[in-house]
Amino acid sequence: MTLLMWAMLVSSLAESLSLPDPLAAGWEGQAVCENLRDDRDMRVLRCTFPPGVGHEPHYHDPHFGYVLAGGLMRITDAGGTREVQLKAGQTANSEGVAWHEVINIGDSTVVYLIVEPR
Repeated sequence: MTLLMWAMLVSSLAESLSLPDPLAAGWEGQAVCENLRDDRDMRVLRCTFPPGVGHEPHYHDPHFGYVLAGGLMRITDAGGTREVQLKAGQTANSEGVAWHEVINIGDSTVVYLIVEPR
């Protein structure tokens, strides 16, 4: 591993340690995710984003995501900013995210589940 790669990894880890997880992060002081289940096997969160509502910078541990109600989201992370159209029934596996923030820029409420294995 090169010195530059090592420095980027350490920087990313340090940043994620100072950020809240998705349950603790909110939007303008209000919670956007609720804890549906939290036990020794998994944690399941339901996150709801009406139009104009987002999720302040936060990190994610490895997880599975499932879109219950879709819409247009703007996502900003280390790779830049992009717009993503989410569709109901869409799924995603993630190895974790050092940091990102999102905002619903569409006209419908977006709802999705985050399932984190322990």
